[in-house]
Amino acid sequence: MAGADGRRPIVAGVDPDPSKRLALAWAADEADRRRLPLRLVHAQGVPTGGYRSGETRPSWEEWNQALHELGDQVLKEAVAFVRSRHPEVEVSTLLAEGEPAWVLRQEARGAALVVVGSWHLSRRREMSSSSVILPLTAHAPCPVAVVPEPEHVTQQPAYFVVGVDGSPHAAAAVDVAFEEAALRGAHLRALYVWHPPLLGVLDEDAAVRECRRVLSETVAGRTATYPDVELHHEVVRGHPVQVLAEASEHALGLVVGTRGRGGFTGMLLGSVSQGVLHHAGCPVITVPA
Repeated sequence: MAGADGRRPIVAGVDPDPSKRLALAWAADEADRRRLPLRLVHAQGVPTGGYRSGETRPSWEEWNQALHELGDQVLKEAVAFVRSRHPEVEVSTLLAEGEPAWVLRQEARGAALVVVGSWHLSRRREMSSSSVILPLTAHAPCPVAVVPEPEHVTQQPAYFVVGVDGSPHAAAAVDVAFEEAALRGAHLRALYVWHPPLLGVLDEDAAVRECRRVLSETVAGRTATYPDVELHHEVVRGHPVQVLAEASEHALGLVVGTRGRGGFTGMLLGSVSQGVLHHAGCPVITVPA
């Protein structure tokens, strides 16, 4: 899906609700910052009540036609929104049939980044968005940014937060976090969250020193590549989901690996990554190894 010039696009899943535009705006801003094309994707799964209209007949052919017409309109409005925000960004569209999670995973194969929205309005909405977000973040071969509604409040100076644990996924997350901070002229806060085992350890001080060593080694090589990024790093004791969510409360974004070890021992996407996706109030970028 890379363009003729070899640039991989940023892929944005487009919500049919025109009031849900934060993820689309985030994706457009990111495409502008990175000088990358933006691909807008609207996937049509099983027809739902949200697509019903008084003129629509109950036949499958009529349903399908109505869905295509509405999908085309959704994408046209999304393109107009992006062009009003960043006229110079190259925009393409895809109206696809299939479950959104599957469609976006297919598009992720040729993407630099996939951007989707998230909602915390009700239990039903959370379950609906999770049916897209969790499979996508678990299996996408590129980073996935999940942008929540409504917009959160950031602090100055602006900063990103990244979770570090010594795993290959965390190392990849650190690369992405440095790049995102550099693109925005923001600070970066790198955290190694040490979660003591239930039975405790013989030498807690030694365990914390080892965490500091891993953290320092992980970020060391990146500071030379991104000398303008002001870095703060520390080891924090606690549960990774709680610590990372609290640390990123007023951040521009939180970056985590899709899987981890060490500070995230035994925790896969269903725990730490899934936990911060549910509890962080800022955009969360999950990064595969």
